[in-house]
Amino acid sequence: MPEIIRTKELQKIYRMGAEEVHALESVSIEVDRGEYVAFMGPSGSGKSTLMNIIGCLDTPTFGQYILNGKDVSDMDENELAEIRNKEIGFVFQTFNLLPRATCLDNVALPLIYAGFNKKDRDEKAFLALKSVGLDDRIHHKPNELSGGQRQRVAIARALVNDPSIILADEPTGNLDSKTSYDIMDLFHELHQKGNTIIMVTHEDDIAHYAHRVIRLRDGLVESDEANPNPTVVDKSIV
Repeated sequence: MPEIIRTKELQKIYRMGAEEVHALESVSIEVDRGEYVAFMGPSGSGKSTLMNIIGCLDTPTFGQYILNGKDVSDMDENELAEIRNKEIGFVFQTFNLLPRATCLDNVALPLIYAGFNKKDRDEKAFLALKSVGLDDRIHHKPNELSGGQRQRVAIARALVNDPSIILADEPTGNLDSKTSYDIMDLFHELHQKGNTIIMVTHEDDIAHYAHRVIRLRDGLVESDEANPNPTVVDKSIV
């Protein structure tokens, strides 16, 4: 499979007064289209910084980042915003839904920035909600949904623009065990359909759903290993 992500000697240095914090020392990784990868590491390892750079929410201090054939290392904020909207679907631990908007309108939000008209936005948003099993909740607002349903809305929003990659930051962090299994089963289904998924987690059992695990420590890649037996939820026992 062709690579979709390549980083070369990424460094990220934050300057806080006279102090320098080296969040990433030198990170070189490649991710192929259709892979399912987990980033793991303790607090301060650099996994969230790497996620932010891959998600075009931040830029490296040094090094190169190629996303889907485009060098995004030195893009300005407007260019990064366009790349984020076209190439990346985000799923956050805290869902990040608009509380007063319906599920349909929450999912359709990225399509406004992409220039779709109202009819096409609603149609694509409905299909995305249907793909995560929430087509009967399109007019509900987030406070009328369970935590798992809210995360499904967030996943539908991530999918609606047909992004190159889905970035999931601690996607089960606010969910109970059963709901976490349901959400990870959904990610498994999305991966089976060909989606490229990159997930940040500090939980070994959640990382084990991925087909490859990259562990970071002190801003460096500590290990990068294939997972030969990824977990698949057996719905009959959940």
